[in-house]
Amino acid sequence: MLEKNYDFSTLDAKNIEKLVDDDNLQLNHMVLPKGQRLPEHYSNSNVYMIIVRGNMSLELDEQGTHQYHAGQIIAIPYHARMNVVNFDDEILEFFVVKAPNPAKYGRD
Repeated sequence: MLEKNYDFSTLDAKNIEKLVDDDNLQLNHMVLPKGQRLPEHYSNSNVYMIIVRGNMSLELDEQGTHQYHAGQIIAIPYHARMNVVNFDDEILEFFVVKAPNPAKYGRD
């Protein structure tokens, strides 16, 4: 088989899972119920957030909070301070593509 298969959770509980971590990229899948957030952190690569369900409240660096919804892709540059939270009743589900893999920057 040439292809690889990667499974991800389909549950609505809070979940942060690393799906792919190879030389080319890192791919994560995240599910955040209402009131859940990611810890504040700095992007460790070029980050692309693909929202597949719900609404995301996202604050980058010193900008105010912006709202994004299912069907949008947000491109975030390397080393931006990030705050991600779900304030809405609907489950927030999204994929995070990091390219190149953060290991190329010498950190995880």
